[in-house]
Parts: sequence; structure tokens; C-alpha cells
Amino acid sequence: MTIINQPTSPSDKEKTKLWLAAIKPPMYTVAIIPISFGTALAYDQTGIFDGLIFATFLGSAIAIIAWLNLTNDVFDADTGIDVNKAHSVVNLTGNKTLVFWIANLFLLFGLGGIFLINWWQKDLTVFWLIIGCCFLGYTYQGPPFRFGYLGLGEFICFFTFGPGAIASAYYSQTQSFSVNSLVISIIIGISTSIILFCSHFHQIKDDIAAGKKSPIVRLGTAKSAKILTIFTIFVYLLSTIFVITQQLPLETLLIWFSFPVAYQLINHVNQYHHQPEKIKNSKFIAVNFHFLSGLLLCIGLCFS
Repeated sequence: MTIINQPTSPSDKEKTKLWLAAIKPPMYTVAIIPISFGTALAYDQTGIFDGLIFATFLGSAIAIIAWLNLTNDVFDADTGIDVNKAHSVVNLTGNKTLVFWIANLFLLFGLGGIFLINWWQKDLTVFWLIIGCCFLGYTYQGPPFRFGYLGLGEFICFFTFGPGAIASAYYSQTQSFSVNSLVISIIIGISTSIILFCSHFHQIKDDIAAGKKSPIVRLGTAKSAKILTIFTIFVYLLSTIFVITQQLPLETLLIWFSFPVAYQLINHVNQYHHQPEKIKNSKFIAVNFHFLSGLLLCIGLCFS
């Protein structure tokens, strides 16, 4: 007797796609790149590299990003801005309380890993730095702050995933600070903020309805597309300037090999900024740009 496997029903396929969109696997590069970059900077400048600390920090950062993603869905459910967002974890589960407590478990796991690093080093500096980053991340959507609704999300993202995360990763390896690493971290801060910036284009109507004054709402899609172009190019100009001033090694010019992705992002946003259905994937192009440019910088630092 021949057994024929029945194909997955369209509804099951759609649900799988929604869950993948809700979990946002590509977004975890937002944790991977700053920690890797800060660690690579420490290695380039001091020759120090502790693989166990790096792996522990990386796992903790991924758990903290999971906390941010889940709590953002919870807090957005409170304001009603996600009413049309089918891939919200809260909308998929129908249980906001459960999602909230799962998010908190991820936070505890992440902070536990950071505390473990500090226990090994007998130094709580990194722990308090990450607590500060977590607080900044909370203010984006969390009550009573909800700074993201005031259009401050990109600034929060810049400081949290730029200087904050990179200084923490650098210190976790060397137990010292570097002014140079803080200056260089601007590059990663900008490329991370670009991801959040792109996520607003397709939901401008929902943002306006919920009273969320995102940069796209304040500036309009056409002007925002031009600003995106400027800041994307700025990533490459800054990288080149830092090489000329010898703040970065020559090998980090590898970042220019990611320019085709940057061009794809710029071209896509400028062409479709006013078409929500076509522009909504710009966030994922921005993720590719952030990951590839950051990865090439890390490779350049490691092989300098």
C-alpha cells in the first residue's frame, strides 16, 4: 500500500510564515554585529580575545533582543497600533500575559549570562552598562515612556546598539574603555538605526491613527527616503575617514564590498517609499546591509 503525503494546507503555510515574521530571525543580527564588532575592536587594539566570554555575551545579547521584540508586541497591543499586524506574537497567541512573562524569562536569561561574565572577572561594570542599555530599550515602547511614539526610537537604537553595546563588548574582553572604540561605534549605531527607520515606511497609516509620530510621519515618505540615502552613504564615508585617520586598519575597507546591498536599499526605498505593499520588505534589505557591512568590518579588524 502506497502512502501519499498530503501537502500542507495553505492556512498552515500562512501560519508558519506569520510565526516566522513574528519571531523575526533576521533581526537577531542586531545583537550579533555590535557584540562581534566590539570584540573584534578589542582584539585589534589589544590582542586580547576570550572565546568563552564572547560566546556567553553573544547568547545573552540574543536573549535580550528576544525580550525587546516580545515586549514591544505586548506594549503595542496596549495602544492598539498592532491591530492590523497579523504577525504580532500577541495577535497570534491571543495571550498577552503569557507573551509578557516569556519575554521576562528571556531578559533574566540574558542578564544572567552577563552577570556570569562579571562574576568571572570580579567586575560589575559590564552588567551595569547592559542594564543601562536594557533601560534605554524599554523606554522605546514601554510605559510610561513610550519614546518611540515621540519619534525618538532611532536615537535610542543608535546609542543602545552603537556606543552602549560596543563599549560593553569591548570592556568584557579588556576590562578597560577606549575612546576610539566609542567614536568608531557610530558606524554600527547608524546602520542599526537604519533598520528601525525602514520599518516605519509601510505602517505610516497605522502610526498616524495611533498618534505615533515616527520620523516617517513627521517628515513624509519622500523626504525620509532622501534622509535614508544620506545616512546609508555616511556609513561608508565614515569608515573611509576612520581608515585615513588610522582609527581603523586598512583592511576594514572591505566594508565597500557591501555597497551593492546599500545601493539596493537606497534604490528600493526611493522608488517605492509611497507604496506600503512594495516598501515593507525594505526593513529586511536594511538588515542585510547592517549584517554584511558589520561582518566585513569585523573580518577586516581580525585580519589587520
